[in-house]
Amino acid sequence: MIQSQISNDARQALTDIIVAAKAEKNLSFEQIAADTGLSDVYVTAALLGQHPLPTDAAQKVGETLGLDDSAIALLQAIPLRGSVGSEMPTDPTIYRFYEMMQVYGTTMKALVHEQFGDGIISAINFKMDIKKVADPEGGDRAVITLDGKFLPFKPF
Repeated sequence: MIQSQISNDARQALTDIIVAAKAEKNLSFEQIAADTGLSDVYVTAALLGQHPLPTDAAQKVGETLGLDDSAIALLQAIPLRGSVGSEMPTDPTIYRFYEMMQVYGTTMKALVHEQFGDGIISAINFKMDIKKVADPEGGDRAVITLDGKFLPFKPF
């Protein structure tokens, strides 16, 4: 039976266990996701408490990380989503994404509406990819692709 969480407490505790097991086994999120049939982005979000995993994927992750049956069951529960509170994030990486939305959020909104009309980009019917690419000027660049279905608002 599908279960739904009403608080983040149990999932946060499981996330702490998962991150410790990942470090102890010296695994990347990509390695953990490898045999699940799901993207590393989706599995990472699930392991950080933002998505449920299908039964077979939860079993594979559980085996990889040495999780018990209750942890595997919790990985399948629908979480209470949202990991960034309403206050300004202090983690530098999360803050920079917040900063990007502060600077470019209205631009993205204006261009989406200009090209698609009145609506939203779905975070449910959504894909994300993160790639590390060489910067011709030296160093590396992060290329982040956000791919969401456009859902128009409908008058009623």
